[in-house]
Formats: sequence, C-alpha cells, structure tokens
Amino acid sequence: MSSAVQKRANAFASLDEAKLGWFHMRAVLVSGVGFFADAYDIFVIGLVLPMIYRYYPHMDALVKAATSWGNLVGQLGFGYLGDKLGRKKMYGVELIIMIVCTIGQCFSANAIRGFGVLTILGIWRFFLGVGIGGDYPMSAVITSEFANVRYRGMMLSAVFAMQGVGILCGGLVTLAALAAFQDQISRDYTYLDYVWRIALGCGVLPAIGAIYFRLTIPETPRYTVDVIGDAEKAESDVEKVLAMNNVRNITSNWKAPEENSAPERRVHVKKNDAGNFSDYFGQWKNFKILLGTAYCWFALDIAWYGLSLNQSVVLGLINYGGKGDPNQYEVFRHKAIGNVIIACLGTVPGYWVTVATIERIGRKPIQIVGFAVITVCLAVLAARWDTISLQETNFLIVFTIAQFFFNFGPNTTTFVYPGEVFPTRWRSTGHGISAAAGKVGAILGVQAVGPYFTTNAKIVLWTFAVIMATGVPATYFLLPETKGKTLEELSGEDEVIIEEDTYKV
Repeated sequence: MSSAVQKRANAFASLDEAKLGWFHMRAVLVSGVGFFADAYDIFVIGLVLPMIYRYYPHMDALVKAATSWGNLVGQLGFGYLGDKLGRKKMYGVELIIMIVCTIGQCFSANAIRGFGVLTILGIWRFFLGVGIGGDYPMSAVITSEFANVRYRGMMLSAVFAMQGVGILCGGLVTLAALAAFQDQISRDYTYLDYVWRIALGCGVLPAIGAIYFRLTIPETPRYTVDVIGDAEKAESDVEKVLAMNNVRNITSNWKAPEENSAPERRVHVKKNDAGNFSDYFGQWKNFKILLGTAYCWFALDIAWYGLSLNQSVVLGLINYGGKGDPNQYEVFRHKAIGNVIIACLGTVPGYWVTVATIERIGRKPIQIVGFAVITVCLAVLAARWDTISLQETNFLIVFTIAQFFFNFGPNTTTFVYPGEVFPTRWRSTGHGISAAAGKVGAILGVQAVGPYFTTNAKIVLWTFAVIMATGVPATYFLLPETKGKTLEELSGEDEVIIEEDTYKV
C-alpha cells in the first residue's frame, strides 16, 4: 500500500524542492505572454473608445464592460473545466478564442440594417473576454502546480506582472499608430478609424506566439495523482520536467505507517462532484478562505477597473495636455502619453516590485498595505478634488502612487492567493470563482459607478476609497500567509485517501 503513496510524496517533493530552472522559466513565459495579451486587449479599449466616439454614438459603459461580462463567463467555465477535464486539455483553448475574437473586433462595422459598429464591437469583446477569463484560472493553476515552494509566489506574480507590460505596450502602440496617421488626422479626423483598428488588432501578436507552447505543455503531476489517481504517471512526468531543468529527483522522507499492512494499491482520490465541493467548502475553515479570495478580488476590481478603464476620462477631467485643442491628433496623443507616463512610473514598477519582494515580505502584508495606501490616495483625491483637479502635476503624483500600490498590492496578490490555497481537485474552480467575483466588481465599477466620473468625480473617488478600505480587514481575518508552505500544507491534502484507508503523508 505504501508504494503508491511514496511515489506521490516523491513526485511532490521533487517539484517543491527543485532548483529554479528552464522548465520553470518556460512555464512563466508561456503563461505570462498570455497575460500580456490579456491586459493589452482589456485596457487598450480605454484609449481607443474616445477615438471611435468622434464619429459613432456613445455606448461607453456597455462596450467597456462587455469584456468583463465575458471574463465572468470564462473564469467560471474554464475554472470548472480545468478541474473536470484537466489542465492540459483546456490550456490553449482560451488563447484560440482570444486570437479569433481579437481579429474579429478589428473588422467591426455598421450593418446596413441591424446592429451598429459599437454593438458588433461589444459582442466581439464579450467573447474575447471569455477567452481572457479562461486564462486566469488555467495559467495560475498550471504555474502554481509546477512551481517549487521557494519561488512559487515569485513565479505567479511574474506571470501576472506581464499585465503591466501589456498595459504599457497598449499606450505605445496607440502612440505609434497615431504618429503614422498624424497628417491625415490633422486634416480629417475620420482617419482615426485606422488607428483604433490597428491598436486593437496588435493584441493578437503575442497570443499567436504562445499558442504552440500552451498546447504542448504537459499535465501537472498534482492533477495526475490527486484527481486522476495515477501516481506512477505523475512520477514519470516529474522526471521529464526535472530532466528539462537538468536536476535529479528528490526522495521524500515519507515513511509508511506500517511496512506490510496491505498489498500495493493505486492512490485514489474521490472524483470531482457537487457533493465533494459542498462538503469541502461547507466547512467554515475552507469557506472563509474562498470568501476572502473572492471578496478581496471583488473589492479591488471595483476601483481598479473603474479607474483604469476610465483613465483617459480622468486625464480629460484634469485637462491634461491642454484644454479645447482643436487638433484631434494632439488631443489623443496627449491622452496616450498620459497613460504611458502613469504605466511607466506607477503601474509597471508596482508589478515588478511585488515579484522581487513577495517571497521576503509575504502575500498578506503586501495585500493589506496595498489596500491601505490606495484608500489614502483615493481619499486625498476625493477630499481635495476641487483644487487638485486643477493641479495637473499634483494630481498625477497621487494618482500614480495609487497605481503603484494597486500592483504592489492587491491587484497582484488577489491573483496569487487562489492559486495556492485550494486543494488540487478544486484549485482551478476556486480560482475561477474568485476571479469571477472580481469581474462582478469590475462590472459594477465600470457600469454602475464609472459613468458618474464626468458629473461627480468626487463622489466616485470617495466610493472607491471606502470599498478599498474594506479590503484591509477582509485580508487580515480571512486569509492565511502562504509564503514558504507547500500546496498540500495549505490545502490539507497531506491526508491521502487510499481506497478505504487514510494515511498522513
């Protein structure tokens, strides 16, 4: 009986204690390229919609929120299927959806009779959102389950940090497209039609580059043994992974409770079903963690998406780049430059400071401090709105600090936490539920709160500040520190069911 469990223990010990190597880097790069494309596609819309509205009617909240509605569906659907069918079978499918829909949205046009261009664009972006949403649980879980203990948080946050690069590149590509049509736009603003289509379409390039590697990544050994129940296959897969890293297998110090208690049997873990899910999360100690990951992501995304997708609107409110410039090229150029400056000084550094410090500081302190600093920044902007909105430099300083602590804070850690705290058989589902809760917050931030930016920015900022403040106690009371612990320690999976008997590994 002990042999199968010994193989499981050896396989997991090999993964947990392996040195950082090529396979780890490949997993981070393959997952990270997807997140680069995700962020590019999500946030470039905030730059191009003002261009579209020069000659098409406004449908601002609907088009911006369409991707988040799709995210919600994709996160729940792919989260469930990642546990039901396996990580390998689903990984890459979401990227194919993204590629098709990114290309499709570039050709959105008015029908002679029927939907207008913005409705068509919104439909494409909904399905694009399904693919992007599926990327969240799949990339997080695959990275987490292949990672070693020492660098797991760093690897997960590095994957997510590619969002910052995607946001920055969205601004740079928009600037380049504007520059290419500068003379034409100055004479005829309808040439903006080329700019927004090019800016949206360039998001397909990184996704195409990553598709082969996603479709060929192996199944994670943790899923193979704990859900499928094949310890021998898992051990074989680990050996292949370690061979890519040029390291040897590590033997676990696990010992069987009784040397000759029974003949060898296959490791057996109950299959996914609603009863098991209800039993596991029906216990408060497990449900409170799901509640913590879901609520913190929900609260975060209300403000994160409410601000990030309306960044061009915010820059317009403070008259960044001048007021009433009749040259359409200069108007949109200034907005793109403002977005790039904020990304360079706040957004991108915040992500990578998290990557550099998460294994030293820990997830919990980063998330708590992040929520607290964001609360203070938004409260300052709200309280001083009447004066600071007229002080371009002062506003940008405070706003950029907030953007830094969004990413050196809960925007990154809310992604990392769900990839670590749930058991293998529910890890993808748990991450999908948590991420979907975030997208409910994003929809509220964009559709319910965001539209009031132009009429009552002070109230919007106060609303965001209060919601951010609730993330501090939610993190403190509901979430554990995961630094330095194995996935099995965090989820209680060291108890392995072998047919009718349970042993401590």
